[in-house]
Amino acid sequence: MGPSAEYRAESAAGPASAGDVAADGGQAVAVPPVIALNGIGKSFPGVRALDRVSFDVRAGEVHALLGENGAGKSTLIKIISGVHRPDEGELAVDGRTVWFDNPQEAQRAGIATIYQELLLFPDLSVAENIFLGHPPRGRLKGIDWRAMRQQARDLLGSLAIHDLDVEATVGSLSVGNRQRVEIAKALSQNARVLIMDEPTAALTEHDVERLFSIVRMLRERGVAIIYISHRLEEVFLLADRVTVLRDGGHVATKPVSETGHVALISMMVGRRIDAMFPKLPATLGDPVLEVRNLRRPPVTNGVSLTVRAGEIVGLAGLVGSGRSELAQAIFGITPAEGGEILIDGKTTAIKSPGRAKALGIAYVPEDRGTQGLVRPMSLAQNVSMAVLNRLFRGAFINGRTEAALAERSVDQFSIRTSGVDQIVSKLSGGNQQKVVLGKWLAAQPKLLIMDEPTRGIDVGAKSEIHRLMSELAQQGLAILMISSELPEVLGMSDRILVMREGRIVAGFARDAASQEAIAAAMMAGSSKGEPADAPLPMAVGATP
Repeated sequence: MGPSAEYRAESAAGPASAGDVAADGGQAVAVPPVIALNGIGKSFPGVRALDRVSFDVRAGEVHALLGENGAGKSTLIKIISGVHRPDEGELAVDGRTVWFDNPQEAQRAGIATIYQELLLFPDLSVAENIFLGHPPRGRLKGIDWRAMRQQARDLLGSLAIHDLDVEATVGSLSVGNRQRVEIAKALSQNARVLIMDEPTAALTEHDVERLFSIVRMLRERGVAIIYISHRLEEVFLLADRVTVLRDGGHVATKPVSETGHVALISMMVGRRIDAMFPKLPATLGDPVLEVRNLRRPPVTNGVSLTVRAGEIVGLAGLVGSGRSELAQAIFGITPAEGGEILIDGKTTAIKSPGRAKALGIAYVPEDRGTQGLVRPMSLAQNVSMAVLNRLFRGAFINGRTEAALAERSVDQFSIRTSGVDQIVSKLSGGNQQKVVLGKWLAAQPKLLIMDEPTRGIDVGAKSEIHRLMSELAQQGLAILMISSELPEVLGMSDRILVMREGRIVAGFARDAASQEAIAAAMMAGSSKGEPADAPLPMAVGATP
């Protein structure tokens, strides 16, 4: 049995420098960190997930934890939160060694984890989710519903959250509000350590700002926060220190003020990435896609654009601007109600994804997990989905041909896998994205629509995806790229269009675009830049 009610006390305090210093009778006394890991190791069959990892987290600190997919972050989180026990090393809370046999013991020790997939019950109310498992009790030990609702209001109010109805069902809330419920739930159990795993991955810009405010508020109250994110800009906005893992090992722990983007990327991937956006020169050909006054109210309101062979057109805009809806209209998921779509100069009606595929259009969706892949199926089965008609031998799929197709994708995209029979859900996010690419490129499309192509994947995988995009464009593929990351839009696009309220409000040539001008157009429209129907500029190194 684990010792959660009272920690298994062995002297495990780290060196004095690991903690803060407090006064005790006029003398300086080392205050141990809230959490300290010393030589943590963990293995699974055939895999060394963690190899002697050591670092600590202090009260009132935001400590960023970085690493590529597969670096060991998830395993480390599960050890701290009681899901796994380490094979070696020590975990200490307030300088006392502890072993957790289950997550409940970690919670009783003041450790709470907010996972990327929120663990809430959609049919229960906000108050019920916050106090699930520990509701306030009345005289006869029944649930005191009135007290629970009031305590939920008080708890949310302490986080400056005044716009949430504690009686609303969680399933009716936005992702951002559900995340705030998760934070309140953690604090209702007196959490002193809060682990946040990719907390902004699915949030709007407004929700991200609200989350940052709460994180800063908790830091001021002395809560220790372990913050995991692939977005380096968040590390520099929020974190005090940063720890980098690579291949299960501890690379470094540094004050954020003493490092930079390039250094962190190099530590994560084990090599220097000189160009996160390896844009290659391409020769632009004839228009592959032309959209004229496309309409599907209320989210697509008279959009016109052109994408040429060999060109990457970046589509920027705030969440809700209509970018994804435009892509879905072009691909026939939600067919347009007016306007024209021309492929290779010929007007066509696209009423279904099957028709779009037949015309040479491929679509990599924003949500690769539910829309781009069948996660319980193998890599080979996923890659072959777009070309199944080519693989039949009589009434059955030719397994040898299917495997060969998948092997080509593995080689072309450098997919890290144990084999083409590996279940896709077991791959990292970056490798899953490569499988989606492989699936569509097996169909040999002429137009590739990519919606948030690098969301939720690590920096090394991002660089690889960008390289693939650039190589495909150089081979003549037309690419329409939707991205919320302005550096990605600026770095990869030959031309940039900005959407707002279902319309194209500005267009920029690659060499004339700036983050400030694009952001201004996204926020309130802009007269700067080119009009949406301006002549198409050539890419760097392009020939007429």
